[in-house]
Amino acid sequence: MRQIRTLIRRVALVSSIFLLGIAAGCSKPADEPLKNVTLGSASSPIRTASNLGDLSTFHRIATDVASLVDKNDLPGAKIRIKDLESTWDSAEAGIKPRAAADWHVLDKAIDRALSALRDKSPQQAACKAAMDDLLKTFDTMKG
Repeated sequence: MRQIRTLIRRVALVSSIFLLGIAAGCSKPADEPLKNVTLGSASSPIRTASNLGDLSTFHRIATDVASLVDKNDLPGAKIRIKDLESTWDSAEAGIKPRAAADWHVLDKAIDRALSALRDKSPQQAACKAAMDDLLKTFDTMKG
């Protein structure tokens, strides 16, 4: 009976390690070549892959938020940036291990944008500056 419990524990441990490896991983290896992805116009391709992997989903949401801020639709921008926050937080386990330092830089830029938009009395200029900073931070992450 004792041997069976020991065997079950070992199988459980190996299974846990395997499943954690899958959950922490991402669908693309960290050393996958960067790809050009066109967002917006065909004349302005941007690189969306980095040491963190493909950031195009996050970049697209940030671009949407910046567009709303430019239109001075701060309530709409505040709602849309919640999508960025939840998507970013959901992906943390898969992307942070790839390049923790880069992840922290981008995470802090996202936090600054969130703070600007969630301020008690958000100011368009402060929100625009935070979004410009966030988009520049995305640009620095590109290969």
